[in-house]
Amino acid sequence: MSTKDFIEKDYYKVLGVPKDATDAEIKKAYRKLARENHPDANKGNEKAEERFKEISEANDVLGDPKKRKEYDEARALFGNGGFRQGPGGAGGGTFNFDLGDLFGGGAPGQGGQGGFGGGIGDVFGGLFNRGGAGTGTRTQPRRGQDIESEVTLSFTEAVDGATVPLRMSSQQPCKACSGTGDKNGTPRVCPTCVGTGQVSRGGGGGFSLTDPCVDCKGRGLIAETPCEVCKGSGRAKSSRTMQVRIPAGVSDGQRIRLRGKGAPGERGGPAGDLYVVVHVDAHPVFGRKGDNLTVTVPVTFAEATLGGEVKVPTLGGPAVTLKLPPGTPNGRTMRARGKGAVRKDGTRGDLLVTVEVAVPKDLSEDARSALESFAKATEDSDVRAELFQAAKGA
Repeated sequence: MSTKDFIEKDYYKVLGVPKDATDAEIKKAYRKLARENHPDANKGNEKAEERFKEISEANDVLGDPKKRKEYDEARALFGNGGFRQGPGGAGGGTFNFDLGDLFGGGAPGQGGQGGFGGGIGDVFGGLFNRGGAGTGTRTQPRRGQDIESEVTLSFTEAVDGATVPLRMSSQQPCKACSGTGDKNGTPRVCPTCVGTGQVSRGGGGGFSLTDPCVDCKGRGLIAETPCEVCKGSGRAKSSRTMQVRIPAGVSDGQRIRLRGKGAPGERGGPAGDLYVVVHVDAHPVFGRKGDNLTVTVPVTFAEATLGGEVKVPTLGGPAVTLKLPPGTPNGRTMRARGKGAVRKDGTRGDLLVTVEVAVPKDLSEDARSALESFAKATEDSDVRAELFQAAKGA
């Protein structure tokens, strides 16, 4: 569709509304006409199908306040092939001339460089999302598809970060036809969507909805001789291996987004994104709470009662020594600062150490005798007295 066609077409007449129609009146008229001429309701009726395209095109312009304003201004200036000379011109009349000269880049004085030049065609081509004068319809760039992949890390890799290989399958431009979809590399612009890859249809409540064009499958191009490899789609399945850096401190189930690492775009469009879902294997000793690591350390009854120093392992580093206060109860948690997972700012969380009093399964005669002596020495102390008092009080 050329710029000249857009200037000369009367979209108000197509929808059957006056030029001062409100937005609501335009929507109402479009919805009524679209329902009457929709291809689904007029199967095999080429005239109704063509009428539906005209209605959709008119609504695409008049239904958009900005496009409608620019369309009205263009019609007022260049409507009906006439150009109104200013008051200073001879006779103050109307001079008729061929719009094709104006937009076709004619000789100086006839729409070429000496007159309005080819730039006006570019201006109005931009208003209607079409190409400039003489260039035909321009298909729009398409963003590449997003890709999702999964990776499983060891506990240590998740804490410290790791670079892992990812093998991904995605739709890439077909190498056989250079992504055109046509065996000869010369696809044509889709006549249904005029190269936009989208068509408008009437929706509920008077709204206009846009769907991917079913004829070209949203590409804006149709292959005259479909490529045997991609069957005219311009895309082919391809596998590739990428080295991906997983940042330190990721957690199990976290979804990482890598911008621009997905499938490449079409016709100069940007690449999609890569989403990596991280799975983390459990560690036999350490656990994790946010930026902190956790570990449970067994201690003897004597250590918990009398106090002392206890060595605690760390993840990937030397052991640290914690001082156990006398009378440390079972389940108490202490903190070794800076021995946890890496934070986003590069600092580390803490290692949370939980004390677990170990009860021996086997006792020597000397140990049993010593415990019996201890029990006899402390038999006047009822460790459950407060429990029963609290139960009665409740």
